Amino acid sequence: MLYGVIGDIHSNYEALLAVAEELNRERVDQILCVGDIVGYGADPCKCIELVRELNCVTVAGNHDYAVIEKFPVSYFNEDAKNAALWTIQQLSKDCVDYLKGLPLIVGLDTITLVHGSLNRPEMFNYIVSGPDALASFYLMKTQICFYGHTHVPLANFFHNDSIFVDKGHAFDLVHAEKAMINVGSVGQPRDWDARASYALYDTNRQTVEIKRVKYDIHNAVNKIYEAGLPESSALRLLE
Repeated sequence: MLYGVIGDIHSNYEALLAVAEELNRERVDQILCVGDIVGYGADPCKCIELVRELNCVTVAGNHDYAVIEKFPVSYFNEDAKNAALWTIQQLSKDCVDYLKGLPLIVGLDTITLVHGSLNRPEMFNYIVSGPDALASFYLMKTQICFYGHTHVPLANFFHNDSIFVDKGHAFDLVHAEKAMINVGSVGQPRDWDARASYALYDTNRQTVEIKRVKYDIHNAVNKIYEAGLPESSALRLLE
């Protein structure tokens, strides 16, 4: 089985479309999404529609829940809050209903999906340290968990009550007791690589590879400016 794993799309249709085209070329069997389809960017509904067309197994991110009032926008900084309030005005009833139906956690076969941490997932805590990951590892019932939220791809491996972090781009799971893998961000990477990020998980080879793809950044940036969204959302795409 070959899975494509995406997340943190953040209403960036150009990036999502480029990733979808790559996943089609890779001939993946199933696409998984770790949430935050909306937020920051200018195409929330188009991104939701494409995620649905791709038949993604999807969990909710904090921005997805914020625009349907399941998570307080007061949690966000001012620019993210303004983007969320703008997004609320753009969503059709069909898009709202779709977001309302997204769960916080999904388990399938040997895989768990969550946006942030498995520890109180409704709080969307960040995994930025060993102790953060450890709390989720103790709650994991599968070998592998894919997550996002920080927009920075990396892998956390759990073995004999110890955690090992790998910031590379290819991970071997053959001897892994448990692994939590952040797939990075499709629509707003924050690791100083402007290309869209996604992952390929090959269950036969027991490998995960972080992949990057170029997309039309300038068109995405221009849409943000034209929509009157916060400038920071445009500038982040160029970093």
